[in-house]
Amino acid sequence: MTLASHHLLDIESLSPAEIELVLETSTSFKEVGERAIKKVPALRGKTVINLFFEPSTRTRVSFEIAAKRLSADSINVSSAGSSVVKGETLLDTVKNLEAMAPDVIVMRHPSSGAPHFVARRVESAVVNAGDGMHEHPTQALLDAFTILEAKGRLSGLKVVIVGDLLHSRVFRSNARLLTKMGSSVTVTAPRTLLPPFVERLGVEVITAVNDAIVDADVVMMLRVQKERMEGAFFPSVREYFNLYALTVDRLKRAKQDVILMHPGPLNRGLEIESAVADGPYSLILDQVTNGVAVRMAILYLLAGAS
Repeated sequence: MTLASHHLLDIESLSPAEIELVLETSTSFKEVGERAIKKVPALRGKTVINLFFEPSTRTRVSFEIAAKRLSADSINVSSAGSSVVKGETLLDTVKNLEAMAPDVIVMRHPSSGAPHFVARRVESAVVNAGDGMHEHPTQALLDAFTILEAKGRLSGLKVVIVGDLLHSRVFRSNARLLTKMGSSVTVTAPRTLLPPFVERLGVEVITAVNDAIVDADVVMMLRVQKERMEGAFFPSVREYFNLYALTVDRLKRAKQDVILMHPGPLNRGLEIESAVADGPYSLILDQVTNGVAVRMAILYLLAGAS
């Protein structure tokens, strides 16, 4: 089985079987990262361009390592170092890059839909590495892989997502993936940080975090995205921390074997207490490790699987 589309642009267009295919393929690639020589020849001779128009540490490096472990040639291009700063359009930039015959273009862009725009106009496979406030599909897939490792299943779990839902592409991709795979998703945030019509994603909304978190199997915290906020969305850092931050006491309301996740970067002392972020329930660094395996699987399925 292969992915139906030549591109990976969002979770919405993936079927449950395709999600399972990515997760199963990731399992085999995770073992590569545990070897002394962390490299396989699966994409030898292929070229991957990481085209990032927003700052990124984890995602860009994760894709670069994933490509190198598959023996692909990987090239990083950032907006600051591209001809965009000289006035070139996005399409002209991409067309010029495609003229050098890359096999995969991994793209992050601050505008929702930018990877879709590019995918309709190039022959290379396009992977959405985060577009505006729309989706971040590879983050949702690595989150699902991490949950699956810890819990052995996705179906029937209560997943609680807490924080800045309004600006979060990670939330939108996770809500679509987890509900599609049979998890029950509860969300909680200040009303100012709830997207309009959020219930249409199939999630339950409980604005009191202490109530939402009861009997949770998984708690997924989201970063407060101050850089996307124009105006005040909550009165103060202290009030946000008191009402919505994940603390040791608050986490006791979840199940005893709860797991904690966060896509990073962390705002310690704002949305999460350090004792929780670094505590025994935290799988935050496991998410980072698993990101490489999941991105290897995606690159392989788009450029190498036959």
